[in-house]
Amino acid sequence: MGTLQYKGTFFFGGKRSMFQYEIARDGETVEQLLRNEWRLGKKQVHELRMAKAITKDGEPVDWKEGLPKGTKLTFTFEMPASSYKPTPTCNVNIRYEDEHCLIVSKPKGMTTHPNDATDTNTCMNHVMAHIQANGGKYAEHVHRLDQGTKGLLLVAKHPIAKSVFDRMIEEKSITRTYEAEVQGNIRSESGTINEPIGKDRHHNTRRVVSTSGQHAVTHYEVVKRFKGTCVVHLVLETGRTHQIRVHMAHIGHPIVGDTMYDARRTASGDYELHAIQLEFNHPFINELITVKDQ
Repeated sequence: MGTLQYKGTFFFGGKRSMFQYEIARDGETVEQLLRNEWRLGKKQVHELRMAKAITKDGEPVDWKEGLPKGTKLTFTFEMPASSYKPTPTCNVNIRYEDEHCLIVSKPKGMTTHPNDATDTNTCMNHVMAHIQANGGKYAEHVHRLDQGTKGLLLVAKHPIAKSVFDRMIEEKSITRTYEAEVQGNIRSESGTINEPIGKDRHHNTRRVVSTSGQHAVTHYEVVKRFKGTCVVHLVLETGRTHQIRVHMAHIGHPIVGDTMYDARRTASGDYELHAIQLEFNHPFINELITVKDQ
């Protein structure tokens, strides 16, 4: 297992865990941080307040007090246990990790999470092996990758991070970039596909562009051209099942080898779709995080 970088320290103590946060702007209050910046839900904010979970220099902090930039706050809270059964060893690569999240490289052919109790070799089972080996018990994926897609997956390491990263996904402030080789040469150098996606009534797993489907937006850019194919980078605004595969097939350029979506069969008998980069402004350490898959 390879780790590119680790930032910060997370403290585990029995059922309670804690992390530190440094105020980024002069005059910011705890109330503003939780409600306006992280935009936590009312229940979560209430629980933190009632538990006196946020302290400064070992003492409960006044939530309405404007704090100087650089003030260090400590968050202490009950850590729930995730339900994923850990594999004996973690056999997936961790590309980035800090006290709030990790980014794992999911192999092709592995599902993101279990679909039933017998499913114990998913990416999240391997992640849980890594978490438990380092004294933790919580890990929840923020988004998912289809079984046939390899690459970067963001995982939250505590419930506050899960809430904040979930909101960031909804608000499209986490940029997910994919790479694929598609049939034919797309005429334009870049473009946007804004077509709703729904289930195919005639096929259990296939998806189709459908007026009654869910909103789906994919941006693409051609980065290489070959005879009869081209390589595209794709950025998702939404995360529908098979979204890239459906959208590229819809414009007449299915992913090479993706026979489910009418591509020609290849020697390997399969297609390649790679989640190559994740980028976001980290809400807990106030840095731009850019992670690329190898």
